[in-house]
Amino acid sequence: MQKIFIAGISTGVGKTLASAIITEALHADYWKPIQSGDLDNTDSDTIKNLISNDNTVIHPSSYELKSPMSPHAAAEIDGVRIDRFHINEPETENHLVIEGSGGLLVPLNEEDTMFDIIMPNYKVIVVSKHYLGSINHTLLTINWLQHKGYDVSVLFNGNPNPQSENIILHKTGVSLIGRIEEEKEISKEVVKKYADKFKGILESL
Repeated sequence: MQKIFIAGISTGVGKTLASAIITEALHADYWKPIQSGDLDNTDSDTIKNLISNDNTVIHPSSYELKSPMSPHAAAEIDGVRIDRFHINEPETENHLVIEGSGGLLVPLNEEDTMFDIIMPNYKVIVVSKHYLGSINHTLLTINWLQHKGYDVSVLFNGNPNPQSENIILHKTGVSLIGRIEEEKEISKEVVKKYADKFKGILESL
């Protein structure tokens, strides 16, 4: 069974949408280790509302923090300290999609970052969205993961930008999952469309 970590090059690049699509494609379980902010409408809630299959189990987050900010800062406001050894991967016999928070080196505390909870057996899909500076952010993220020995793929989100996408693929050599186009609205039907489109390549990772 696959364990796939969804990493973003920054915040707001579409990790949750990508997670919903990959979860639906594989009928996988879903886990958001750390939720910062929006506790009335968490990323887990979004996933639940966007998937169509009946196999997925959505596992509870290890930490739910009230403020929509970096986990280390949100935890300090809540009067807690994130301990990465208390972030325990849920037990399942199914595929597992794990959604990170923010970018790869977002701090969890004064020592650990999001990177430190990516286990050696995880495959990593990096979600990249085009903006000024996104090539640099994407290459830094992918190169760091490759340097540490991870199996990395990339998923582009948003309108096509061949100049950016081609140079990223050329410089990193990572496999391409595909691209999520700029959609007018995000619905179960849209998620299912991309899940069906990406299913084959995801199963072959």
